[in-house]
Amino acid sequence: MTFSDIFKSSFLENVGSITLFDMALAMLLSFLLGVFIFFIYKKTYTGVLYSASFGTTLIALCMISTLVILAVTSNVVMSLGMVGALSIVRFRSAIKEPLDIAFLFWSIAGGIVLAAGLVELAVLGSVLIGAVLLIFVNRKSGDAPYMMVLRCEGYGNEKAAEDFLRAHVGNCTLKGKTVRGAVSELSFEVRLRSEDTGFVAELAAMTGVQSAVLVSYNGDYMN
Repeated sequence: MTFSDIFKSSFLENVGSITLFDMALAMLLSFLLGVFIFFIYKKTYTGVLYSASFGTTLIALCMISTLVILAVTSNVVMSLGMVGALSIVRFRSAIKEPLDIAFLFWSIAGGIVLAAGLVELAVLGSVLIGAVLLIFVNRKSGDAPYMMVLRCEGYGNEKAAEDFLRAHVGNCTLKGKTVRGAVSELSFEVRLRSEDTGFVAELAAMTGVQSAVLVSYNGDYMN
């Protein structure tokens, strides 16, 4: 028996087809699961600019994954063609946030599990993943880094401002210094002792300090 004889046999006729009701139910569940993933993504987003298109992509990926797996499980020939078609797909969009990769895999995996008929696993697993992300991503850390940018005039005033800053924060590390004439711009990475930032106003009011800017910092961007 050759490879072509296998597909000429009655094997394909014995493959059970999926009913319209099962298709509609699977697509509806995948849509609801995608909306849930989108909701978790929106609640846990920590980037600078929120992308609504990425959230919509999560819903679409969940439904597309379900559609593909339904086709694969219902027809052997279709599954072979699908593998060949997907093998030429290349994604060129850069992932800026590592957490976005988790959401992409979650959306794809959720659609696959739903199409496989493991509805309980898809629902329970998604709820647990969503709870973990809500707890750990939104958890506020008292040791969160900040960037302090000072513009000072004169070395004496610069030194006094730096001493004042070190006395009011938990940790202070000089990251950069730019000098333009008599004006110096200093960048510090600081760790606050508490959420009270009243010392920034006092620092800005010191003699020789032109400005004092405090921004949150995660190592990649500021917001």
